[in-house]
Amino acid sequence: MSLINTQVQPFTATAYHNGKFVDVSEESLKGKWSVFVFYPADFTFVCPTELEDLADNYAEFSKMGVEVYGISTDTHFAHKAWHDTSDAIGKVQYPLIGDPTGKLTRAFEVMIEEEGLALRGTFVINPEGFIKVMEVHDNGIGRDASELLRKVKAAQYVAAHPGEVCPAKWTEGAATLTPSLDLVGKI
Repeated sequence: MSLINTQVQPFTATAYHNGKFVDVSEESLKGKWSVFVFYPADFTFVCPTELEDLADNYAEFSKMGVEVYGISTDTHFAHKAWHDTSDAIGKVQYPLIGDPTGKLTRAFEVMIEEEGLALRGTFVINPEGFIKVMEVHDNGIGRDASELLRKVKAAQYVAAHPGEVCPAKWTEGAATLTPSLDLVGKI
């Protein structure tokens, strides 16, 4: 069964965020768009490139009213140590959630049980707490923050414009479609 259009399950976790340890729960997500970015582990190879790319685009996410959360099965203490020692991770201004028990990673169905690590899972969550975008990569394949921004913009557009849909390669300001009998066979 897909997680699309399901509500985020209750959780509590601790994140490292802007020099502090903060509590995060499903209630923290309510009222704003959120992006969960699961990654395998701190102090690795592809992960810092992805988190730095998100950090470089974080201002754009924030302008759109979106909070980004990086999540791995490391502890929030490990996140702090990585933030303090890596130039790439030192740029991160969004919360890094520690999930050492794997509860959150399992709830989003991205746990690699035999390794205790997460797959590269990306989830866009609407202000009501429902998952609207889900993408899971093999751990050797890095993600692109600009493509994620496009998907969040499309999800926000569709939410604000019931009855319209965004076609392939849609970008902000481009034409959308209004599904109807008149369009069948015309696209």
